[in-house]
Amino acid sequence: MLDLRPNCECCDKDLPPESREAMICTFECTFCADCVTNVFSGACPNCGGEFVRRPVRPAAKLIANPASTRRVLREGCAPIKAA
Repeated sequence: MLDLRPNCECCDKDLPPESREAMICTFECTFCADCVTNVFSGACPNCGGEFVRRPVRPAAKLIANPASTRRVLREGCAPIKAA
């Protein structure tokens, strides 16, 4: 079962379970769509794999199978800064 990690590993943007901006690779490295496109050019910096949009777990299923609350941050990442 997917962890549904709560944040982008680069810019630390919140990515709640219902987010359609969350992107994952085959190892569940989790980044926001902005970082995937503008920082990593579509390739996972951890494993080199491709990204796909993370599926949204139905709200009713989150009760028995909650999303992860453990935030992961990638060392040395150059996050996008808001202007």
